[in-house]
Amino acid sequence: MALTRADIAERLIAKSNLPKNLAQDFVDAFFEDIASTLEKGEVVKLTGFGNFELKQKKARPGRNPKTGKEVIISERRVTTFRAGQKLRNRIDNEN
Repeated sequence: MALTRADIAERLIAKSNLPKNLAQDFVDAFFEDIASTLEKGEVVKLTGFGNFELKQKKARPGRNPKTGKEVIISERRVTTFRAGQKLRNRIDNEN
């Protein structure tokens, strides 16, 4: 099961008694800020949670899994997430 934007908004409504449309707008704005910051090439640091950042990947040879034909995978930017120490500790303690 996955945590969705709607789930986050519902939890926000339950915990803070915000109106539904305001909670949804808040969640949408939060994720839009993260996306636009990454789009500019800046790092998103969420203390106690982790960091999102863009990395540049070089072009490299690859293979089409359907045909087996070799292709060049183009240079591109990818988003990476690195969990912060507090999040890693919580995850490790759950096992």
